[in-house]
Order: sequence, then structure tokens, then C-alpha cells
Amino acid sequence: MSLPSQHSTRLEQPGAEIMVPVTRFWERYGRLALGVLAGLAVVGAVVYFSLRSRQAAEEAAAGKLAEASLYYWQGDYQRSLQLAREAAERYGSTPSGLDAHRQAADAAYWGGDFKTAVAEYRRYLAKNPSGLLADAAHRSLAYALESDRQYLDATREYEALVGHFDRGSSAEFLLAAARCLTAANQPREALARLQRLVNEFGETEYANQARIELAELQAARPGSATP
Repeated sequence: MSLPSQHSTRLEQPGAEIMVPVTRFWERYGRLALGVLAGLAVVGAVVYFSLRSRQAAEEAAAGKLAEASLYYWQGDYQRSLQLAREAAERYGSTPSGLDAHRQAADAAYWGGDFKTAVAEYRRYLAKNPSGLLADAAHRSLAYALESDRQYLDATREYEALVGHFDRGSSAEFLLAAARCLTAANQPREALARLQRLVNEFGETEYANQARIELAELQAARPGSATP
């Protein structure tokens, strides 16, 4: 073999040795890698368009909810209820769509439709069971239940809220629970709530009213002892 050909062989051989495993790797895993990259691109596109779609839905729900709120403050409760329910039905997966249930409940309550108010508050609470807004919704639900003469359910809601707000509110809830129990013809249970109010929240503005009602109930039940 001539010297030039030997020199050429020595120069080409190292490169060939490097390229062989690279080629084999590409033949074995190249399509898989391309598939993975394509899959990631698809996932990225889906996430992007999903986020854009959610944002658009939230904006639409917020707009309709704002319109419902405007009618509510203008005293047009029926129109407010209609718009809020539309927002809840069409955009229920968005934050504003969820809040639309609470807006619908408020509008129904002040429009005198207590059963609808109860149903909408419960729909809201089913998806938002805890937190400050949930406590406020439970409070409204309790008043709606009482207005609908569902006195025992209202009592449970009132009592569950004791301790969630300030002391004055807790006293108010116990007084309301006693009121519901009296309406449900359960004076003994009503006495127990009034006595608890006096014992635990005696410094609040509701305590004097509780003492008066406590005395009245005891007088109406001769021989009854203070619970």
C-alpha cells in the first residue's frame, strides 16, 4: 500500500468510528425522540389554548355577573336573578360563574323567592364549602331557610356559625336559633340557646333581648327550670 493511501486511511478511520454509534443511535431512537418532541408540542398547544379559553370564559362570566349585580342594586331582582343564573349555567367552571350562584341567591331572596334562594346558596356552597365567602353564604342561607319556614334546618345553620364571626354575630345567631326553635314549637331547646347566649355572650347587645325572651319562655312553661 502506498504512503498516501495509508495516510488517508488513518485520517478517515477515527471519524468513521465516531459516526457509526451516532448513526445506530439515531436509527434506533431518532423516531422516538421526534415523537416525544411532537407530543410535547401538542401538549403545550393544548395547554395554551385551554388557558386562553378559560380566560375568555372568565371574562364573559365576569361581564354577565357585573350586569346582574347592577340590576340587583337597582332593585330589579328578577332581571338580576335571570342574568346570574345564565352566568352560572354557561360558565359554571369559572370563578365568576361560581359566584353567580351567590348573586342569584341574593336576588331571589330579596325578590321573595326563598326556595330558589336556598337552592342557589346550596349550589354555591357545594363548590365553595369553606372560607370567609362561604361563611357569609351560610349566614344568608340560614336567613333564607328561616324565611322559608324551614326552621330546624335554619337552626342548624345558625348554630354552625357561632364563633365564625365576631362575638356580637355569634350572639345574634344564637338568638336567631332560639327564634326558629320557638317557631318550630320546641321551647325547651329555645331556652337552652337563650341561656347559652346569656352565659357566653352576656356583654353583647343581644343579651338583654335574650334575657327578656328567656323570662317570657320560662313564664309560659310553669315549673320549668333554667337549662
